[in-house]
Amino acid sequence: LDVSMDTSSYFHTCLVSIWLHRFYIYSAVAFGITDPENLDKLGNGCASPQAQEVHVAGVKIFYGSQTGTAKRFAKALAEAVISLNLPVAVFNMGDCDPEDCLSEETSSRNICVFLVATYTEGQPPESAAWFCKWLEEAANDFRVGKSFLQGLRYAVFGLGNSAYVDHYNTVGRRVDRWLWMLNASRIMTRAEGDCNVAQSKHGSIEADFEAWKTKFLTRLQALCRGEKKPCSGKCKKGKCKSSGKQSKESSDHEHGMSEHENTEAEELFETSSEEEAEGTNSVIDVEDLGNIMGHMKKEKRELQEGAAGAGRKEEAERREMITPALRDALTKQGEALPRAVGAQFGVGAMLRGRGGCYKHTFYGIESHRCMEATPSLACANKCVFCWRHHTNPVGTEWRWKMDQPELILQEALEKHQNMIRQFKGVSGVKAARLEEALRVKHCALSLVGEPIMYPQINRFVRLLHQHDISTFLVTNAQFPEEIRRLEPVTQLYVSVDASTKESLRRIDRPLFKDFWQRFLDSLKALAEKQQRTVYRLTLVKAWNVDELKAYADLISLGKPDFIEVKGVTYCGDSAASSLSMANVPWHGEVLAFTQELARLLPDYGIACEHEHSNCLLLAHRKFQVEGEWRTWIDYGRFQELVRERERSGGARTFTAAEYTARTPPWALFGAAERGFDPSDVRFQRRNKARDISGC
Repeated sequence: LDVSMDTSSYFHTCLVSIWLHRFYIYSAVAFGITDPENLDKLGNGCASPQAQEVHVAGVKIFYGSQTGTAKRFAKALAEAVISLNLPVAVFNMGDCDPEDCLSEETSSRNICVFLVATYTEGQPPESAAWFCKWLEEAANDFRVGKSFLQGLRYAVFGLGNSAYVDHYNTVGRRVDRWLWMLNASRIMTRAEGDCNVAQSKHGSIEADFEAWKTKFLTRLQALCRGEKKPCSGKCKKGKCKSSGKQSKESSDHEHGMSEHENTEAEELFETSSEEEAEGTNSVIDVEDLGNIMGHMKKEKRELQEGAAGAGRKEEAERREMITPALRDALTKQGEALPRAVGAQFGVGAMLRGRGGCYKHTFYGIESHRCMEATPSLACANKCVFCWRHHTNPVGTEWRWKMDQPELILQEALEKHQNMIRQFKGVSGVKAARLEEALRVKHCALSLVGEPIMYPQINRFVRLLHQHDISTFLVTNAQFPEEIRRLEPVTQLYVSVDASTKESLRRIDRPLFKDFWQRFLDSLKALAEKQQRTVYRLTLVKAWNVDELKAYADLISLGKPDFIEVKGVTYCGDSAASSLSMANVPWHGEVLAFTQELARLLPDYGIACEHEHSNCLLLAHRKFQVEGEWRTWIDYGRFQELVRERERSGGARTFTAAEYTARTPPWALFGAAERGFDPSDVRFQRRNKARDISGC
């Protein structure tokens, strides 16, 4: 204050000073700096040191992502933290020096969150590889102090796929373990998200993340208020029972931690000790053996007690194959789904007289009378070109609730007929074909998933044949015994997406460890079949188009009747695949590949072409009778042969040669029509160049 000012000015200055003081106090209350009951502790316009204490300075989010999911989750979490008026920063693990960025967090009062995915073979994403490698080495290096990260508070959310049983969320678990070994403190138990919708706890990995995010934000708010985790109730007089039996590592936390925090750390260790002791090189402290042995005895006892009732409960505990989240995802992709069945949606062109699909050209299928369906959405592969963008469940065995074949067929027929009726009144639709389409003649069991996984597949096939519906079944060559047990179908396909072990691993991304042996055994099983068999080769430019000799070797192994060579169809961007339009070969490139392959296969010749599907057909020369190709199917004769076999109890067998039909000239390779049925009119969009890319 200026001593020369008059009394009036001095009085007004005092009033302003008092007002500012009160303003500070009430502002402090409004922003949660102190409690209204403790206002008297504020003196001279300044908060006491206790009131100024900041329990959480901010949140730092580290993510390791291969397909972008973890990155998306990191952004969503950051937005939620910002809504709590807390500073937040997001880091790609690939852009961080782990030693520098983690060591500075030991005294920063920040909360560190790690969102990390597990990629193929249990490895971290490429961007997170060095970050994880450094953590592993630091945790196991005796030269690095065990208290290197003491003071760092963290939470871990792992992203994985439970279909990969041996590698499910291994990276998230290991990161959690390594941080714990370096004396960092968990603020909550590690959570795991599962992109296998059939096994996900909440129906999808997004729902798993949202559930965890809610818990994390609640825990974060409690920490901001300086609260400790509530007592679990397993204690006497407020002191948890486990506090007196802490492990050596947990006792190291005593400096700078409250008694409750010690208890919490011990409880977390006990819930994770088996994972933290995993691996052949793990070192277990003698003081921790009691906990670990206790877990082992408990598990053994539970296994013995549960064995008797396991069989009774197994069916009741099976999940629905189509979860609500999966139903929503498939519906968005344009599919009407009854239970485990889908409907064909490529019949519009045939109804309008604008041409059929390539199966019409190659085998004489009436495309508008073909119902695409599947009794199993599940698959044992996660192919890069999957048109479902991996929304369907994956697995190596059937573990879902099962619909009966009669119900599947009934609902499939209803869905197909309902779809056909929607074309009534559509401009250009031919009335005769619309009426024909209501009577299903063919069923392509290839919509999505692995139909041969369905436990009642033989019964379902017999049911289709009883309705005079031909069967075209596609398998991904991972179930050789199921192929051997499969009863005759009109035509059995095997997808041969690559010709070497490494390229098959990259393209099909199979779940089985012994995928290559299963693949070879499936081809051998195909060679034993007497009915029509087909190899389906999908060419992915820059991935599998340079393996001609290896393809020829696989063909000699399975001895298929036909070989379809088709360019991959690009189905749009997907976070689960790096496929782009650059990987789609031109028709000329597919033709050149097929011609080169035919030169290596003297027993095969190019029989048919369907230019606007970017597809060609190689056929064994036994289907070239007196100079004429017979790739088409006599569907009536096939049904007669099936009935004869059933009447004989399986004694009457038949071969592919018994139900062939002559291929029309327009469908042959080299014809001017290039596979387009001249009875239809090809539709060309105005002002658009002719597109023969197959897309």
